[in-house]
Amino acid sequence: QVQLVESGGGLVQPGGSLRLSCAVSGSIFRPNTMAWYRQVPGKQRELVATMPSVGNTNYANSVKGRFTISRDDAKNTVYLQMNSLKPEDTAVYYCNVRHFRSRWYEYWGQGTQVTVSS
Repeated sequence: QVQLVESGGGLVQPGGSLRLSCAVSGSIFRPNTMAWYRQVPGKQRELVATMPSVGNTNYANSVKGRFTISRDDAKNTVYLQMNSLKPEDTAVYYCNVRHFRSRWYEYWGQGTQVTVSS
């Protein structure tokens, strides 16, 4: 059983910062890809940032230069540092893990609310 547990969401003023964490437990170690997505009610879930175990990170254009994804493989944890937050960053943020073992497996966290408002 694989579980993804997110933390770090909350309410922040425009221009502020938050750091999201996602701890992966279970039968996966050092997932091939760890990523963050976000979703606003009534809209499709969108990719925010992705970080493979080997290779380059990728960011949505809307967050480049403001968000940083990182991972600690010893802790099986992925982070999203969000700076210079804007009201349009308000969404539920989801952790995502993809791992190949005979076939691709994909797992999602439960989501954490981020609200940017004055």
